[in-house]
Amino acid sequence: MAKLVVLKFYGDLEYQGFRVTLEIGSDFAPPEIEISGKLPPCLDLATYLCQWQHKYRSLGMPSRIKPQEIIYDGSITTRISECRQKTKVLIDYLQRWFDSQEFRCINNTLREELKRNEAIRVLIRTDNPELQRIPWHLWDFFGRYSLAEFALTTTASQTPPKPPRKPKVRVLAILGNSNGIDVQIDRQLLENLPNAETVFLVEPQRKELNNYLWQQWDILFFAGHSETADNTGRIYINKTDSLTIEELEFGLKRAIAQGLQLAIFNSCDGLGLAWQFASLNIPQMIVMREPVPDEVAQEFLKHFLVAFSSGKSLYLASREAREKLQGLEDKFPNATWLPVLIQNPRVVPLTWRELSTQKSDSLRQLLTVLMASVLVTSIVMGVRYFGMLQPWELQAYDHLMQLRPRIESSDPRLMIVTVDEADIRYQNQKGMKRTGSLSDKALAQLLQKLEQYQPKTIGIDIYRDFSVDPNYADLITRLKQDDRIFAVCKIPADADDAPDGIHPPEEVPEERQSFSDFVADSDEVARRQLLYLTPPAKSPCQAENALSLQLARHYLLDQGIKADMTPQGDLKIGKVLFKPLKEHTSGYQAVDASAGYQVVLNYRSLRPQENIGETVSLRDILSGNSQINSKLLKNRIVLIGVTAPSTSDYWKTPSHNKKIPGVFVQAQMISHILSAVEDGRQVLWWWSGWVEVLWVWIWSLLGGMIARCYSKPEYLGLAVAAALSILFGICFVIFTQAGWIPLIPPALTLILTAMAVVWKIRG
Repeated sequence: MAKLVVLKFYGDLEYQGFRVTLEIGSDFAPPEIEISGKLPPCLDLATYLCQWQHKYRSLGMPSRIKPQEIIYDGSITTRISECRQKTKVLIDYLQRWFDSQEFRCINNTLREELKRNEAIRVLIRTDNPELQRIPWHLWDFFGRYSLAEFALTTTASQTPPKPPRKPKVRVLAILGNSNGIDVQIDRQLLENLPNAETVFLVEPQRKELNNYLWQQWDILFFAGHSETADNTGRIYINKTDSLTIEELEFGLKRAIAQGLQLAIFNSCDGLGLAWQFASLNIPQMIVMREPVPDEVAQEFLKHFLVAFSSGKSLYLASREAREKLQGLEDKFPNATWLPVLIQNPRVVPLTWRELSTQKSDSLRQLLTVLMASVLVTSIVMGVRYFGMLQPWELQAYDHLMQLRPRIESSDPRLMIVTVDEADIRYQNQKGMKRTGSLSDKALAQLLQKLEQYQPKTIGIDIYRDFSVDPNYADLITRLKQDDRIFAVCKIPADADDAPDGIHPPEEVPEERQSFSDFVADSDEVARRQLLYLTPPAKSPCQAENALSLQLARHYLLDQGIKADMTPQGDLKIGKVLFKPLKEHTSGYQAVDASAGYQVVLNYRSLRPQENIGETVSLRDILSGNSQINSKLLKNRIVLIGVTAPSTSDYWKTPSHNKKIPGVFVQAQMISHILSAVEDGRQVLWWWSGWVEVLWVWIWSLLGGMIARCYSKPEYLGLAVAAALSILFGICFVIFTQAGWIPLIPPALTLILTAMAVVWKIRG
């Protein structure tokens, strides 16, 4: 992307000098740097500029200006020598002016902020006619920066319409009055343009020219005689007629409205034409500032068209063609001074390729998009396969989980009895001897209290790897004989700081023992639910079923709903199939699927300040302070767990920003099963691998098509942002319906493919 340098000048050359504003930025973006400076008044510079112009015009070389009555003093050799002397004096004054102390901050900033290997467009914005006539290319800045070129522009401008895309570049070439000059070489050069459709008007009548201007053109070209008199430019379209820009105003406005991008006046004394034409907001023009000899005009046109049509920018093509005129300066002094680029500051010049869309180019671009999308999709899906995107995908999963509407309420089938720090102190105050967080006496009293409410199932989510005190024979009997009570143990796991595991309560029979193990991801978030596994042979805990599955299955079995395994080895409870996680499942691409039967846990989306189930503390039940409705509690699942931070494990969950006690995660797991089987609440689902690949490739293809259609960075950025917003919206809507489809991979492929296509097609 080219750097854009804008220099704004306010003042005059003779008396007050100029106030200068420098802006440095990039195309399509606000300026990054803006500073102010000055150029002092320089009356001598204005004088020598006029003297040089007089000497140049007195050379009397055959040129494309209207023949005038000019008196030539001395031989042509003498006149050339005098012109060169004035040239040296003018250059000397010009360099000293640019080196003035007041302008040094501008000079220094340009050299500090710009790199010599980057393309630079320099806009000279001024309405001062003397500054417009200065040979700006002699400023030593352009000598140091070989990829920089200047253009003149006025302080007032408007944005012209964007040109339509066409199969070829359309050129309207006006070959006007050619008396004493040769415009046939101009014609031959235009005829050889690649991918161009050129219409020639040879010495047209005014009506004919006007009619053609109302058509759609990309480039307007004029070769013939022209002049500027009293700041008004005039072209001679045939041997008898001449026209000003004002006399062609409506036709030229129509041409600009239909996308005219460039006007080239390969004729003499064109600054008057330029400023009149610029007032119509044409994007770009190239004119000759002084009378131009035939050979100079033809050489410039040849080199410019070759460079521009071969892919160089308008600015660099203009600079290259201008500098190649130096080889003619032995016969034509100051030939390199003549071409001037005029720029509308609200337009970024198009390249030759951007002026048209060839069928072959379109096909090539489509193939580029297709190949880029396939390549990027393959790379992204390959990277994903090895788990490198899993952290991002799981974070996106959490974000979607947190954005879900909070429309669900507590599960009415659950009641959670919590043991917090106050409950531990309560037991101590009552003289209850504790081995863990829950004493035998407290547990015995709790089970007796719960009995009156007739719960259907009781889960003790507290490790009790010790024997019950013989003094509590009733508790021993209840644990052994009450088939509603389930207890937990712990499978050995280094990741849980329990390498040896934890034994189950001795009093609870093996069929009512359950493991309480969770499987958390590397970021310690519990997104998966472990339903059953095969314990190691040396594990003190030999339970194969998770507590959540045991409690849910016992609760459902009482209602005649059984759990079975399908021939494919999948768990089916009632009519609901719980699909197990595989090694490569949606966002999980590096998961250990061999660690038991795992499913993705679809957390209940609770309203604010609402728990997964009705919650009551241990001390409230034991002291009789709880306001439990016995009718509502009947047939519920009661889960007993510790919430005291000193003794309880806390877990991160995708739907909460803070950790929650493990007993509440267990409750979520139980609710997950019951809600799916009894309420028809959907379990999380995902696509097969091939469908995911197709989904990702579609978005990659979309990114490539966006990059192909939008060339301007701001439009491209907006289009990509809109596509990403649509992608997120689709993924979120589907997630609210329990569908977990890829979000990060298609977003990456969309962006990367767009970047690849921009680099390949626009680069």
